[in-house]
Amino acid sequence: MKMTSRSLAVLLTVATLIADPDIAAAQPAAPGTTPASAADAAKRAEALVDKAKSLYLAGKYQEAEEALLVAWELNPTFDVAYNLGNTEYKLQKHREAAQYLSFALRHWPLLKGVAKLKPNAEKWLAESRAQVGAVAVTVGAAGAEVLVDGKAVGRSPLEGEVFVEAGEHRVEARLSGYAPASETVQVAKGGAVEVTLAMALAPSEAPVARAGEGASAPGAGAGAPAAGLGTGAPVEPVQPPQERSWVPVIALGAASAVGLGVGIGMTVASNNASSDVDMQGRAIIDAGGQCREPPSAFVDRCSKLYDAGSREETFGNAARIAFAASGVLAVAAVTYALWPRAEARVVAPVRVLPDVGAHSAGVTLLGVW
Repeated sequence: MKMTSRSLAVLLTVATLIADPDIAAAQPAAPGTTPASAADAAKRAEALVDKAKSLYLAGKYQEAEEALLVAWELNPTFDVAYNLGNTEYKLQKHREAAQYLSFALRHWPLLKGVAKLKPNAEKWLAESRAQVGAVAVTVGAAGAEVLVDGKAVGRSPLEGEVFVEAGEHRVEARLSGYAPASETVQVAKGGAVEVTLAMALAPSEAPVARAGEGASAPGAGAGAPAAGLGTGAPVEPVQPPQERSWVPVIALGAASAVGLGVGIGMTVASNNASSDVDMQGRAIIDAGGQCREPPSAFVDRCSKLYDAGSREETFGNAARIAFAASGVLAVAAVTYALWPRAEARVVAPVRVLPDVGAHSAGVTLLGVW
């Protein structure tokens, strides 16, 4: 977990609120997320945290909460979680405060600038936990959706505890191919319980062919005999080998090349921003200034330094995502190209039976496809 220079700057000026320009995401990016969309989401989240900061300092905690919840959906990182936990604590929403503060503490960055805020988070979490209960959920299958009282709280394995109001709660786990598992527990105020849900494979349902179902030969009308009528002989057609299409290989290869190009471009931009940070930092130090609590003469210069640090982090994260995506696409292209073609196989026997009615005649085909 890393924190950008601008986050540190706001942290040092406002003792209880952290700004969120671009901390590394605490959760993996959603499938299909591109470097551009990830950077855009982080930028939008930063603007919302800045707005929340002003609302918080004005005592408008409800409005600050609304802005931070949207920021959390866009960019669920340590600083957003800390701000949300702090705000929920002010609103006396102890369950929500405990959930966000516990996340923030699990992902607390190793930076001296934020170390002094950690005791605050630990104190608020302890006070909030005393007002609610906690459930630690273990599921026998990875990737299962976990629900508490019908509300999804994540997928297994869950990273931390789920905080709930004191009382009875139903914990469920659902995963395709498995039978749902659930357990109802009683949670005391300030207490914690453990729930283990074993997931059993769901029984398979084989398709059953019903006698008499089939297709009549097209064009068979009244008085017109149909080919094969009354033979009852099994037919065993052979399916030819499938021809490979090279279009997916070309598309995946091209996408991989684009991802590689984006990664290289973002790396160059990140290196340029890093050089800018070093140059500006040395200039401030040479001039006798510092940015921990900058004098008024250095406020603008420190702000530019933090902006450069934010750009370095954004470009660096985008480069890592682009390189990872390029690698995945390249592996997919090679795998598809080398995967063995399907061999010819014999289709299950098809039985031909007569089907004669008062106004039509035809055949019925019985078999399994």
